[in-house]
Amino acid sequence: MIDLLGREFFQLALIAALLVGLCAPAVGTFIVQRRLALLGDGIGHVALTGVALGFLTGTAPVLTAVAVAIAGAVAIEVVRARGRTSGDVALALLFYGGIAGGVMLMGIAPGGSNAKLNAYLFGAIASVTRLDIWIIGGLAVAVLLVVGIFGRELFVLCQDEEMAKASGLPVRFLSLLIAVTAALTVVIAMRVVGLLLVSALMVIPVATSQQLTRGFRSTMVLAMLFGVLAAVGGLLVSSQSAKVAPGAAIVLLALLGFVLALGVGKFVRRGRSQETTVSQRRGTSVKEVA
Repeated sequence: MIDLLGREFFQLALIAALLVGLCAPAVGTFIVQRRLALLGDGIGHVALTGVALGFLTGTAPVLTAVAVAIAGAVAIEVVRARGRTSGDVALALLFYGGIAGGVMLMGIAPGGSNAKLNAYLFGAIASVTRLDIWIIGGLAVAVLLVVGIFGRELFVLCQDEEMAKASGLPVRFLSLLIAVTAALTVVIAMRVVGLLLVSALMVIPVATSQQLTRGFRSTMVLAMLFGVLAAVGGLLVSSQSAKVAPGAAIVLLALLGFVLALGVGKFVRRGRSQETTVSQRRGTSVKEVA
């Protein structure tokens, strides 16, 4: 392990894992609260077309993935807002169109092959370069700034869209902002966990945190902590064996954390329920004596 820490590729991978572990649950908290848990999956499939477009045009696949993912996120939000079709149908259209477009464009790209898509479908954190880190870092700063600046407004929107409209908030702008931020997060995470698993890192840490906390802010903070632990832990586990894929290890660790939190959460809620019952009985006894 000490030898790995001294190697540049592992240092870059560790930085990427930290950034993804922070950003994915931060955005995922809003997505889960708004009941759009599969939004990351839909955008991830569209981003695959962007990756293939990068190979086709000879440009950086990460940059083309950003552009296409943002376009897809805006499209699904517009379709959802206009109500011409339900959210799940719009997501399904993104699923199918994104995968088909990516495979087709990669097939006609000069020297392209579907095998090259595997690094983006399932992640290839060990191959992250310094340029990737700069791009991922810039996108991560943008995502965290959005969460920090518009967090309160986004919370109101996710809680009750009608109340947000009544409060005078720019609902359409905030809805698009969530979609675009989710798109950026997908692109940030695709080299770490892969486009097929990125949604898991956006949802599972949030679901884990919800088992232990009640408040929205505390849920987000704890989810970000769980995200970092899962991302870094999965990277360390995969570094011990070449047969263990980092993306799979990260998601499985996140799932293990959810199972543990589920048990702890039930124990804590049972204790709170017992305390409440005892307090109610004591209050009744005092009233009877009085």
